[in-house]
Amino acid sequence: MAVGWAGDGAVQEQIDASVEDAVRMARSRLPAGKSLKHCMECDEKIPKARQKAVPGVRLCIECQAELEAEQGFSSGINRRGSKDSQLR
Repeated sequence: MAVGWAGDGAVQEQIDASVEDAVRMARSRLPAGKSLKHCMECDEKIPKARQKAVPGVRLCIECQAELEAEQGFSSGINRRGSKDSQLR
């Protein structure tokens, strides 16, 4: 059933697009290449197990946790498409 200007399946298409954007963003943040032996930030040794588990790792666990806490997550895209969300 279509609602307003939206066609059939529009809601699912918006959900799919949001999920695809989130997956694309997460993949772009994954490290690639050869792992470093020492952290880029604090110069602590990165354990071999971490180097093997995360190919291309650049940071130790502590520095990676700090980086992720600083970055947070916000898509910044309003895909709801309701009139109320567009008027704010």
